[in-house]
Amino acid sequence: MQIIPPIPVPGPPPLDIDAALVEQWLVAFLREEFTRRNFTKAVVGMSGGVDSAVTGYLAARALGPSNVVAVRMPYRTSSPESLVHAQLVIDALGLDARTIDISAAVDGYLANEPDADPARRGNVMARMRMIVLFDLSAKYRALPVGTGNKTERLFGYFTWHADDSPAINPLGDLFKTQVWQLARHLGVPTTIVDKPASADLVQGQTDEKDFGISYAKADDILNWLLSGYQPEELVQRGYHAAEVEIVRKRLSSTHWKRRLPTVAMLSPTAIGESYLRPVDY
Repeated sequence: MQIIPPIPVPGPPPLDIDAALVEQWLVAFLREEFTRRNFTKAVVGMSGGVDSAVTGYLAARALGPSNVVAVRMPYRTSSPESLVHAQLVIDALGLDARTIDISAAVDGYLANEPDADPARRGNVMARMRMIVLFDLSAKYRALPVGTGNKTERLFGYFTWHADDSPAINPLGDLFKTQVWQLARHLGVPTTIVDKPASADLVQGQTDEKDFGISYAKADDILNWLLSGYQPEELVQRGYHAAEVEIVRKRLSSTHWKRRLPTVAMLSPTAIGESYLRPVDY
């Protein structure tokens, strides 16, 4: 009697990663991009969170610790714990480090905008931090390296023209849960890996409170949606309709944040539309 193997259940690729292989790939990516752009030093904003920690570890392995400038940029209401955790990474890797307090710069602008709500204030802080990183990149002739993960990029959970501004981002195709996997493999201190993710822009804020869904559930649903499955199919498979809708809405409403400025085309040589170089394809 012939035994017919079961038909595989269709679905998206697994979220589990081969962390050693991912490390090897991302270190090679950073080395290649720095060589291509003729840079030997990197600037990384070191927030005390897992994303910047992983980026620091990868940059140190790709370029050498002496070629990585880790920058802590606290605001006066920032959690002191964030500074401590960032220092753990700096000390563990032996990175060159700077601490730039952005309070005076941020408050200097917000003094003219006393009615700014927490979201606006947070955006000003995020953009000020990017000003610092790009200015220090000129000082050290070092390329800023981004730290945003795939989940927050798909959710639009970043400040436009701030967090996602650096031209090189090694974590941009890793879901948050995959960043945690890689962090454990790299040896990032567990106190950083295990703490709740937070942008540290508002006291008591956490990413998952803002989302209304955990990263684990969000990544799982995103993985299905990005693989071509429709929301109703996920509900039929047992996913909670309200949670699917949270993810679908964030994904579909923030696509504009993941694009360069939309240019009105007036000629056949519009930059980024018709005028493309091989690297653009």
